[in-house]
Amino acid sequence: MAVQISPSILSADFARLADEAARVAGVADWLHVDVMDNHFVPNLTLGLPVVEALLKAVSTPVDCHLMIEDPDRWAVGYAEAGAKSVTIHAEAAKAPVRTLRAIRKEGARAGFALNPATAVDAYEDLLPEIDMLLLMTVEPGFGGQPFLDGVLPKIRRARSLVSKHGLEVWIQVDGGVADETIERCAEAGADVFVAGNAVYGRDDPAGAVQALRALAEGA
Repeated sequence: MAVQISPSILSADFARLADEAARVAGVADWLHVDVMDNHFVPNLTLGLPVVEALLKAVSTPVDCHLMIEDPDRWAVGYAEAGAKSVTIHAEAAKAPVRTLRAIRKEGARAGFALNPATAVDAYEDLLPEIDMLLLMTVEPGFGGQPFLDGVLPKIRRARSLVSKHGLEVWIQVDGGVADETIERCAEAGADVFVAGNAVYGRDDPAGAVQALRALAEGA
């Protein structure tokens, strides 16, 4: 598994998003953009117009994580805008297969996210429809929360199911990923790591990305 680091701009300076993205350009694999609507999660961040503007200003591929109600309606728009990965939540999607296929049709990777309490086994049959499985390691909605160790067995189970079916599905973790937790996630089978405060809370975000990568690769 190739380690990939996806800094989350949720922890960046929203007044300087293009500049903040540039601080990790060349070392980050992705730029993680959390879209929250204050309905599916109790927070409001940004939407499609801001993402469209950001896409014009950054060189790093953008990974949009939609924590919104009715992702079936909105997800394809992010792929059409140029996001290279678009993730919808199992708990919000009413027609996940149709939406995931529509995302792929636009040339983006299709991601499927599960909250901490959502079991992965219920979605085993859906794995061939996705490119990335996102396992939340905090309750979605806010950055800076402590990592939930209880999700580690689910990461192992997800990796087992992906291997069982011979699929090339990435397993992404999001929430509380830091120097102290990333090795445990990698050992459990994750290969894509979203990090907010652990990157943008440091004086040297690029150096933080490199340090996280080294820890995950050494696990």
